[in-house]
Amino acid sequence: MRKLSSLLVIVLLTVSATAGAQTLEELAEIVRRAASAESQINQEREAQFVRERDNQRNLLAAARAEKKREEQRSDDLKSEYDRLERELAELTTVLQERMGNLGELFGIVRQSSGDIQAALNDSMVSAQRPGRGEFLSDLAQRKALPDVQELRMVWERMVTEIAESGKVVKFNATVERANGAKENREVVRVGVFNAVSDGSFLDWNSAKSTENLIELARQPAARFRSMATELQAADDPGEAVAMAVDFTRGQILRAVVQSKTPAERIREDGGPVGYVIISVGIFGLLLCLWKAFVLYTTGTKMRGQLKNETPNKGNPLGRVMSIYTDNPDIDIETLELKLDEAILRESAPLETGLSFIKVLYVVAPLLGLLGTVVGMIATFQMITLFGTGDPRMMAGGISTALVTTVLGLCVAIPLTLLHSFLQGKSKALIQMLEEQAAGIIARLAERSA
Repeated sequence: MRKLSSLLVIVLLTVSATAGAQTLEELAEIVRRAASAESQINQEREAQFVRERDNQRNLLAAARAEKKREEQRSDDLKSEYDRLERELAELTTVLQERMGNLGELFGIVRQSSGDIQAALNDSMVSAQRPGRGEFLSDLAQRKALPDVQELRMVWERMVTEIAESGKVVKFNATVERANGAKENREVVRVGVFNAVSDGSFLDWNSAKSTENLIELARQPAARFRSMATELQAADDPGEAVAMAVDFTRGQILRAVVQSKTPAERIREDGGPVGYVIISVGIFGLLLCLWKAFVLYTTGTKMRGQLKNETPNKGNPLGRVMSIYTDNPDIDIETLELKLDEAILRESAPLETGLSFIKVLYVVAPLLGLLGTVVGMIATFQMITLFGTGDPRMMAGGISTALVTTVLGLCVAIPLTLLHSFLQGKSKALIQMLEEQAAGIIARLAERSA
């Protein structure tokens, strides 16, 4: 573009100069000046071209150098990228491991907080220090990580519980009586095992109570209640007082409340068969007492008759002896027959009722077996209806079977012993009659000889 513009300038100057020239010399001068100007312009153009060529070479060299630097930088960046990739992979592995350890630690903290909360809520110490498990409940349900101060609080709760488990402490607390009434009373806590007040054992169960100590509806034996009274009355901290400790933290005491008395077992588990067995036992016992009374009074009269030679027809021995006194001239054979007849007649009342007692002690275990069968039938019915998933559904039938069996044995064993005793007593009295009858015959035989 610059070349064209220069030529145009020269042409225009030449044309304008030629147009103004008057002579040939002027025209030649004008042409020389135009040629000189054109030559100068060409030199400038050549110089400019050389400069631009050199500039292009420099730019090309600079571009090549820049390209080389960028290629080297690219290689360096690739190496750095590969190194960072390897480092990132290693750090990712470390992060995953540490996150896993941290997550496991957090899970252990949450689980431990829940376990400690349950232990604190079930502890007797909560009756004296309520609200200890609220922080642990929040920590067990929290999704954020606990800080160091919170972990120290968990540790403090644990250490405090351990320390309180070895103390005997008196404090005032609300006690719920067996009838539902609540009153503020002095309570003595023995570690985390027992709490007593006014000679009564108390129970603490946060799952079933209204955060109050509950007086057991059924208390242990009197000797244990006296221990509780002595413990509460002790004022000297160094005084040694005997005390029964429930190491199961109240489970044994709760079992005392839930356990049935013998009367309740008979009433609830024995059923109709149990009542029949008891009726048989009572009737058999009354019959044995009546028979024992009869044999005792009869024996007393017969022993009194042994000391008296005059027959008294108010007792069996007197009636047997009267056979001889009423028939003094009778021969020996006839007397012997009459005495045997009298002994047989007097033996029947002495043995009356013994056979029936024997029937009763044989029937009693059979009734117990009947109750066992009835209970097992009820058990299998429960299994058929509800399956074997819940053993408590079968407990009623099994309890009926066992209770009736026990009742049958409890009736049969005493009746067996009483029958044996009464039978022996009866045989002894009959033997006394036979001995006296044999003595009468012997004396009569001596006189006849």
